Amino acid sequence: MIKVRSVLARANSRLSLQWAAALLASSTLISSMLGLYRDRLLNGLYYDSFPASLSAYRAAFAIPDFMFFILVSGALSVTFLPVFNERLAAGNRKSAWELSSSMINFMAMITLVASVLIMIFAEPLVNYVVAPGLSEAGRGLAISMMRVIAVNPFLFAVATVIASMQQAIGRFTFYTLAPVIYNIGIIIGIQFFTGGITLFGHQIFGGGIMGVALGVVLGSVMQLVVSAIGLGGMGFDYSFKIFWRNRGFRKVLRLLPARSIDQGADYVNGFVEYNLASRISDRAITAYAQAQTLHLVPINLIGVAISTAAFPKMTEHLGSGRPDLFRKDLQKMLRVIIWLALPVTTISYFARGYLVNFVKNGGAQLISDVLGALVVAILARSIYHIAARSFYAQQDTKTPLFISLFSIGLNIVLAIWFTMGLGLGVVGLAAAQSIMAVIEVIILFVIMSHRIPRLFDRPFVGAIGSMVAATGLMSVVTYLSVLLFQLQNRDMSFFSTFPKFAIIVIVSAGAYLWLSHLFKLREARPILRRIEKLLFGPPPARVTKE
Repeated sequence: MIKVRSVLARANSRLSLQWAAALLASSTLISSMLGLYRDRLLNGLYYDSFPASLSAYRAAFAIPDFMFFILVSGALSVTFLPVFNERLAAGNRKSAWELSSSMINFMAMITLVASVLIMIFAEPLVNYVVAPGLSEAGRGLAISMMRVIAVNPFLFAVATVIASMQQAIGRFTFYTLAPVIYNIGIIIGIQFFTGGITLFGHQIFGGGIMGVALGVVLGSVMQLVVSAIGLGGMGFDYSFKIFWRNRGFRKVLRLLPARSIDQGADYVNGFVEYNLASRISDRAITAYAQAQTLHLVPINLIGVAISTAAFPKMTEHLGSGRPDLFRKDLQKMLRVIIWLALPVTTISYFARGYLVNFVKNGGAQLISDVLGALVVAILARSIYHIAARSFYAQQDTKTPLFISLFSIGLNIVLAIWFTMGLGLGVVGLAAAQSIMAVIEVIILFVIMSHRIPRLFDRPFVGAIGSMVAATGLMSVVTYLSVLLFQLQNRDMSFFSTFPKFAIIVIVSAGAYLWLSHLFKLREARPILRRIEKLLFGPPPARVTKE
């Protein structure tokens, strides 16, 4: 027992910003790889044979995800975390634990009600809001799966509060394990539940794609358990009550609505996109959702991982009265994110056929076309996460909300125009999404430049110009590499495709690093030093004369 506790304590130790970002990026990569494997299994079973079933599965997530995100996810992480950190910084652990207990109980209560309501109203929600364009059988399947997945908001709510507590104090180990475990649960559902479940020789569950929905619930339960294990060694004093008089809890409740509306507006936008996609074809929802999943992988690896790791330190600088350090860290994180996202966006565009082949054996032209229109959003969305958190760190949730509402309104107008007016189909949805993401970041940058003096100073702007130039030159290398290692008709499997993709990435990354070195970009130095050390060993020790 003592050994178990010591292992938990070591795993839950506080990490530096660099290690936290590395751990988050690594776990996000693992989770993303599992997610792509999950999608590959699903597409192999249903994309060609039962496209309506796969679209129904995607549609079933819309309302449960909406309730979770509007009530809990982003809203909680950017409102609860700064207030919780303030209490810990002031040494008031009692108030911090009361705040945490209150948030767990409050979120569990409201999401339980939401889950029950989803189960009751799943039929009209699918038929009139999410996917009215699906066939009658497809809508019926989406309704049944939505009622199973409806438990997710409740399970995710408790897990998210617990994970936010760990994130606030720089303990990321179990925080990063949770999404990995969630994907494992879904993969178990695909592998073992889709064939039916038998107990004592009697089939108690028929299987099919409903088995995947059961896997989703299993993953949610497993994620909650892992998050709870991460509380070990924190000294958390849980109380089964809501401390309504706790000032921190009341402050979070005041900050919560603006961010919740912001999150909710994003999902209203998603409803419109799914509604439009369901009217185009049986595969439209799946193609759009799959391309979104692919373009979110680098966003999560770069934008989300780095901004999540940096956010506690940013709030800590402001809480201790050091806006100068806040500006310095924000500028540094912006440079790193842009430096990483620019080449990734370029490679994703030219090599999108390979990426699609990873999730659909033999590829799919429709998914590739949609991904091509979405790649611009990789850069914009990666930047967005750290830009928005600069406002949240200042406990300002209203400014990003107003910007988001404007951007989402614009996206809906463009999506309807592109799909129904110009006849661009599901590719029009992706094009609207990319345009909206770019405009949203531009507006955020304009406001940030006025609110944070000298953030975009001459060295910063010059560095970004050098990054753009390096990426432009690298794109020539990437394009020639793709021409040299083209996908052939025989390249059906992952193992025949991945080596070519790896060569394209390695050659492109090598060119970008070399160009970054030529342009004297400091972001390349640690990587180049590490490569030099691996190739030639550590530099010889200097001999000093006494």
